[in-house]
Amino acid sequence: MAQDAAQLAGHTDNGIIAFEGLPNTRDLGGMPAQDGRRIRSHRLLRSGLLARATDTDLVRLRDEYDLRLDIDLRTNEECSERPDPTDAFPGLRFVHLPVFEEPAAGVSRSQTDMDRVRGQILRGEVGPAQLMITLYPHMLLDDCGIAAYTTFFREILASTEGAVLWHCTAGKDRCGMASVFIECALGVPWGVIEADYMATNRFYDIAVEDGIPADPFEGVDRRYLAAAVDAVDREFGGMLGYIERALGVDAEARAELRARYLHE
Repeated sequence: MAQDAAQLAGHTDNGIIAFEGLPNTRDLGGMPAQDGRRIRSHRLLRSGLLARATDTDLVRLRDEYDLRLDIDLRTNEECSERPDPTDAFPGLRFVHLPVFEEPAAGVSRSQTDMDRVRGQILRGEVGPAQLMITLYPHMLLDDCGIAAYTTFFREILASTEGAVLWHCTAGKDRCGMASVFIECALGVPWGVIEADYMATNRFYDIAVEDGIPADPFEGVDRRYLAAAVDAVDREFGGMLGYIERALGVDAEARAELRARYLHE
């Protein structure tokens, strides 16, 4: 299999951590920044549903990664159905930051929401890929999404010890955009950021042709990310403009993040 831009840049196997029950949990450590430094390992983790973690996985997150901050981007319903195993981490700070106030078809993964979406698709009322393309800008531009991602950065800036982990249910859409934002703030080149976003398809074993996954809901698609980028380009003049003006992460905050999470 050909290596993507992130792997070619030294982000070994896209940072995947070989957990038993967590197929899409990854360490951003090793990703390059444009100034020649790299992200520190064991500090910034992205993931899907934590409720699937085995006891061994939880011990590793606690002892090997020193998990101190868990940011959950799911809806209230998703959290209620499958809560995070926070009791496994003494001293853990848990922060719930729902990107959507209400279920968002195809992105939030409560059973009620997914049943509704499947029904709409079967009746021909909606096309799954177009639905996702439409929803991505809302993640970034709606008040709830802006509030969630603003606090996402605020909580990371307040976390000075151990590892931070953020997740949604699949670890690809709400979590994927959070990862895009932190990587942009740290100065990771866009080609590497895009490769990190697309790597979800590998870890869920989803076939991709010309950047389009065989399963539009279970995989990620370059068109979804492009829709998000186009939206912030129109509203804020680019991703860094969005991070600074919408999320309040100014140059001083970005410098603090880089001093903390990058190394020579």
